[in-house]
This record gives sequence, structure tokens and C-alpha cells, in this order.
Amino acid sequence: MQSIVTSDHPMRNLLITISYDGRRYHGWQIQENALAVQQVFQEALYQVIGETADIKGCSRTDSGVHANMYCISVKTRRTIPCERLLAALNRFLPKDMAVLGCREAPMDFHARYSCVGKEYIYKIWNHPVRNPFLDGYAFHYWYPLPVELLHQSAQDYVGRHDFTSFCTLDRRERGDLTRTVKRFAVQREGALVTMTVEADGFLYNMVRIMVGTLLRIAQGKFLPDAIPAILEAKDRAKAGPTAQACGLYLNKVFYQEPLGTPESEGAAILSVPASLTREADASV
Repeated sequence: MQSIVTSDHPMRNLLITISYDGRRYHGWQIQENALAVQQVFQEALYQVIGETADIKGCSRTDSGVHANMYCISVKTRRTIPCERLLAALNRFLPKDMAVLGCREAPMDFHARYSCVGKEYIYKIWNHPVRNPFLDGYAFHYWYPLPVELLHQSAQDYVGRHDFTSFCTLDRRERGDLTRTVKRFAVQREGALVTMTVEADGFLYNMVRIMVGTLLRIAQGKFLPDAIPAILEAKDRAKAGPTAQACGLYLNKVFYQEPLGTPESEGAAILSVPASLTREADASV
């Protein structure tokens, strides 16, 4: 696709929202020997605008994790309108990835550091028989799950806590490991159990360890009121295992409005309450 560009055109900052099936990707960030979401998106963007643009993702996701909503900031001098860029990118992207929205953003906007909150969901197929249509999209757990009990236990996650016990420590996690969890809900619809958690930021593997800990409660290996003591211990060994990646979805990304002037109806950017503070996010 042709776009008009000269060095005289001012730099633009675009906020692009995508959705992707994470089964064949090794997270967002480009890697030497594995396929990443960033690589595929950047290659499609190059096909459209003819340059390697400066792009920033809203989160570092793990291998096999999905995204119903993932935000990318793109700086470019290309003048292609947002609605045309959306359509062109979807032409070049593979079928397991799609652009949902594109809009102009202020020059100081950063997809990750301007984020004030995120929502993740974790899906569990809770049935003795596996569902072939959910293979790679939900964790198959065949033992009974007491949803009401787990929902009540999960309320101990809500609030501002040091989540050291719920974090895989590596070079990504340094400094303050305190985060504010706004809500945690556990719901059932038939055999599908969904856990939803919203917070101002997440640590590496945090959601998956929270889920693994709730499964330990379901198994009777942890008491229903075990979470406060695990938080207080600040010891990863005290929490449950890291749940499988296949059930995890980045579901919503929150920014403070007004952000810019929407140029495409697909832009799914939400404002959040002032109680959520600006935090960076690691892979969960």
C-alpha cells in the first residue's frame, strides 16, 4: 500500500489495539530462536508503511498466553490515515492475529508505561472429559471445583499487597513488588470456570500462581483462608504451582482518558477510576 511521506511530516504516535491467539507464539518480545507476536506484527507493519517503526507493547506475555486486547504504541512519520492502516495491517497479518483499532495518541504516550491497569481472565474446563474445541484455550481440570468457596478465598487477594509469594523472581522483577488488586472473581458457566482479576500491574507469572494457589485450596491442600499468610510470608515456595499458560488471556488494558482523538471505531481503550495508579507490568 502506498502512503505519502516526506521528512517534513511531523512524527505521529499511534495506539494500535490487537487481539491474538497465543498458541504458536513465544510471548510478545522478539526472540532469536522463537516466533514472537512483536516479530509478526512488525513484519506486517513494514509491509504497509515501508519502514521499521519504533513500537512498544503494553506487556511482556509468556509463551502460549492469549490476548483479547493488546495495545501497541507506534511512532512514525507516515501519513496513512488510521482507518486505512487498520485495514492494511489486517490484510498482511496471519489469521491468528487481528488489528481491532487504531487512533492518534499524544507523543508522550507509551503503551506500557502509560497503562494504569489491566484485566486478565483464566479459563478452566472443569469436566471429566476434555473439550477438543478448547485444547490450547483453557486448562482442563477434571476434579470438582467449589466455585463459591474459591471466589470467597480469592477476595483475600484484593487490596494493596506485596506479591513476592506470587511471583517468579528473575531479572524482570526488581524493586517494589507491591501491587493493588482491584477485584478477583470466580464464576462458572456450565463446565467452564472463569477467573477474572484486575490490578494496577502484574508481576511475572502472578496470575498463574494465584490460580494455582486457588486450585490447591480446591484440592484441600491449602485451607480456604490460607492466602493472607502466604502473602505475609513473601516466599514463592509457600504459594501454589504456576498454572498452565493455555488458560490465560490478557482481556483489557486501561489508560486514563482523554488520550487522543479516536479515528477508528475499533479502538477499545477504556478509562479507569483514579484509584488505580500507574504501574508497569511483567508477564503473568
